[in-house]
Amino acid sequence: MSHEVCKIRRRLLKAGMALAFTGLSARPALAAFKSRLTEGRELSFHNLHTGENLNAEYWSEGAYLPDALADINHILRDHRNDQVLPIETHLLDLLYGLRNALDTTQPFQIISGYHSPATNALLAANFDGVAKGSLHTQAKAIDLNVEGVPLNELRRAAIALHGGGVGYYPNSNFVHIDIGRVRTW
Repeated sequence: MSHEVCKIRRRLLKAGMALAFTGLSARPALAAFKSRLTEGRELSFHNLHTGENLNAEYWSEGAYLPDALADINHILRDHRNDQVLPIETHLLDLLYGLRNALDTTQPFQIISGYHSPATNALLAANFDGVAKGSLHTQAKAIDLNVEGVPLNELRRAAIALHGGGVGYYPNSNFVHIDIGRVRTW
């Protein structure tokens, strides 16, 4: 077995052990983050379209932090028209779990967060694979990559969390992650 495969397996096992330690399994694991962990949760983002960076502790001492959530909503806004919709905290918790599974502090590089209905209609009309009822329009999906993390490793880690849908777009260099039903494509 190659060194890289062993490294990936160790990271996934670490994430699995973290979930097991908290008494969690699959989808309920993300909800239990809200009630069982007392440490702070931090996420970092780099929006590739706007050049904006954000490092924010969005949860601490048993509560989501409104100012940090507002900052996250802003960086994940529809960059085409600056419309903002509150990002589902369940998605943020999934990203937090993914960051831990990857064992990285690198920011998530954002290709796409929230899509306004107008933007989604424009994208669906011009690109294959854009769902008309996209979870992006409900602030429940994100397209991203992580510098230094191979895209296939990012995909495998996201799938292992069983937190929702995972789409793999190697030609466009991103992974789609949502909090809809568990599925892959």
